[in-house]
Amino acid sequence: MVIGIIGAMDEEVEILLSELELEKVEEKANMKFNLGKLYNKDIVVVRSGIGKVNAAVCAQILVDDFNADYIINVGIAGGAGENVYPGDIVIADNLVQHDMDTSAFGDKVGQIPRLDTYDFKCNRRLVEKAKDACNKLGNINSFVGRIVTGDQFISSTEKVRYLNKEFGALACEMEGGSIAQVAYLNNVPFVIIRSISDNANNGASMDYKKFAPIAIKNSTQIIKSMIMSL
Repeated sequence: MVIGIIGAMDEEVEILLSELELEKVEEKANMKFNLGKLYNKDIVVVRSGIGKVNAAVCAQILVDDFNADYIINVGIAGGAGENVYPGDIVIADNLVQHDMDTSAFGDKVGQIPRLDTYDFKCNRRLVEKAKDACNKLGNINSFVGRIVTGDQFISSTEKVRYLNKEFGALACEMEGGSIAQVAYLNNVPFVIIRSISDNANNGASMDYKKFAPIAIKNSTQIIKSMIMSL
């Protein structure tokens, strides 16, 4: 069993890399795939870079070249649900790419044309593992629901409220939906987990320099707990 773990930025994977029993590093598409063991499980940890294309390329390489049996994506996101606040965790049960718009042809906004699904559903077992890991932390609020993805940094209150109203989004970010699409097309179980940094919908925000270490620590603990139980 091989578990692929993707973070968009170096800081999102650095703690895992420091604990990984590194066996080798392979570089592909300007990304370093770190192979090793954690809790006696075969792990590949990689920083994909920001945005949907980087994330999709990364996920496909994990499938094709490293035979990933599971893909877990962690990172930071903006909140969109009214009750979601900085420091909370959102576990996706499904993802939609909000910047896909072929509504001129009668498609629903977010629908990828000629694909047989509207949303990409996370693996139920992995979602449950993530929920259990959050519960074990004990000091954070966690939510399960829809995360939306687009190649846009969303800071507008109006746009965040639109994403919540139009899609029922709890969080918005820039990679998860494309990783979900790749996993769906390859029939690989996956889950997307996000730590919330701010929420324009309710006006809540946290200084990024203070927030990032907290978010990364929480994400790392969640992943470690999941790995142990897989």
